[in-house]
Amino acid sequence: MQIIKNIQNRIYEIRGERVMLDRDLAALYETETKALNLAVKRNIKRFPEDFMFQLNKDEFEELRFQIETLEKNDHPLRLQNETLKTGRGQHSKYLPYAFTEQGVAMLSGVLNSDKAINMNIAIMRAFVEVRKVLLRQNDLKEQLQQIKERLGEHDVQLNQIYDAMENLLDEKAAGRKWEERERIGFKK
Repeated sequence: MQIIKNIQNRIYEIRGERVMLDRDLAALYETETKALNLAVKRNIKRFPEDFMFQLNKDEFEELRFQIETLEKNDHPLRLQNETLKTGRGQHSKYLPYAFTEQGVAMLSGVLNSDKAINMNIAIMRAFVEVRKVLLRQNDLKEQLQQIKERLGEHDVQLNQIYDAMENLLDEKAAGRKWEERERIGFKK
């Protein structure tokens, strides 16, 4: 379970896709990023753009900023910053590749070691867990929206009740004034 949490912490959302970076995958597979990318390039036909894409400079900087923000908040994702900030690759001249869920699945056909196969299984499970969490969040959002709509309806009904009560009070107040007026003519 810990390995799945570790993998989930390495899943980012870029270009509206949940992806993992080449360097994170290489770390999980216990290989070098260069070796992973070389294996992918030898089998590039297996990786269309919806399976893998290279981040542009702006996306990479935004990702680094997000990770640094998480690091300041002592978030579990801060450990990922080590792959972006320390040691080799700190000032990489190559922008990282991002692999979608399908791209990660395709990696299992490219990397044939037992470690890669076992890690791919764990990664697929992590993607499934992320999907489940997102579905639960969407369900909660729908429930909150329904509650907000009901509250809105209740507000309208309460306003109508308050208006009706004010009208009744105004009518009674007007009736009292009529009865308390100074009479003219014959007085009893």
